[in-house]
Amino acid sequence: MKLIIAIVKPSKVQDIRTALVDIGVEGMTTSEVSGFGRQKGHTEIYRGAEYEISFVPKVKIEVATTNEQASAVIEAITSSAETGNIGDGKIFVLDLGETVRIRTGETGDEAL
Repeated sequence: MKLIIAIVKPSKVQDIRTALVDIGVEGMTTSEVSGFGRQKGHTEIYRGAEYEISFVPKVKIEVATTNEQASAVIEAITSSAETGNIGDGKIFVLDLGETVRIRTGETGDEAL
């Protein structure tokens, strides 16, 4: 099993959700986060004054999936989040040791 974590632009979340549902993903978790990468933040003008924004708002998407479906999930996220500009985001893939569905006690792939 894999845990796929994607940090993406907030405007792309609905497109990613649609792409994941289309390939059969049954659940995902999102969190509003902020940070910086190569773009090192940006400046904004508010009421005539320029402000340095050190942390850019992003959304973190987490999807637990089977090993077999992991590459399809990565491709769906990549194709729906890509704009070709700096700040499109990153995808991290981690191995999951165990998964348990609390309601039924199912474990492993069945719990996903």
